[in-house]
Amino acid sequence: MLTVDGLTTHEHVVKVNGLSMYYQEIGTGDALILLHGGTANSDSWQGHIAAFAQHFRVLALDWRGHGKTDNPSGEFSYSLLADDVAAFIQALGLSKPFLCGYSDGGQTVLEFGIRYPDLAGALGIGGAGYQFTPQYYDTLRGMGFEASGVVNIEAMESSDEGWVEYLQMTHPRADDPGYWKTLVMQISTMWWRPLGYTDDDLKKITPPTLVLLGDRDGFEVEQAVEMYRLIPQAELAILPHADHGEAIGELYGKIVVDFLLRQTQA
Repeated sequence: MLTVDGLTTHEHVVKVNGLSMYYQEIGTGDALILLHGGTANSDSWQGHIAAFAQHFRVLALDWRGHGKTDNPSGEFSYSLLADDVAAFIQALGLSKPFLCGYSDGGQTVLEFGIRYPDLAGALGIGGAGYQFTPQYYDTLRGMGFEASGVVNIEAMESSDEGWVEYLQMTHPRADDPGYWKTLVMQISTMWWRPLGYTDDDLKKITPPTLVLLGDRDGFEVEQAVEMYRLIPQAELAILPHADHGEAIGELYGKIVVDFLLRQTQA
């Protein structure tokens, strides 16, 4: 057990979709599933989890291959991650939980909304888009992700020691100290695969949905606006002076809580 701002966090592992999925649980009320960004883990929500737990039963997952959750197949795709979340909901017997994700977590919520619209009470799609932009691919190359399955590990180790240390700390494997290299290689296949969503796909997302993006994010504001227009019950929040990382700050948490509380009162 962990303690966050006086609230007790319980740690669990559940078998879902061929995985041993780790998650943290804190708070009471309507269930809120949190999905972290790629190469992060459930601890990345620590800046928000106490505020969320004041109103909701928070379930913060380590999704496949991340943190304390395994990935026996070594596969990554947003459709597979959405399947994992659907299996998690069914395993815990949750009824219409709220889903909130950021970056890869937001992409997973988007995919989930298209494929499993009847399973969710509301969706929060943060830092995500319906198509990858040239700027997005340039960013990947700058990080050392040169192509699908092609990652410049040496460049990562020499240019960003802090990030490498973070990866090692965030994804510990007692039997494999170099697991982070496997992770970035495997996840690169998902990051380089075009999304290919259509207008009709977005129209399938029927739960109330918050689309949230920083005004300096690589996905571009125009994508968020188009998603807002196509998703039937969408709301739009554009955070000022915020890039992809900065957008998940204090204002983000306040906007998400306001949105979700209005869904509990609907």
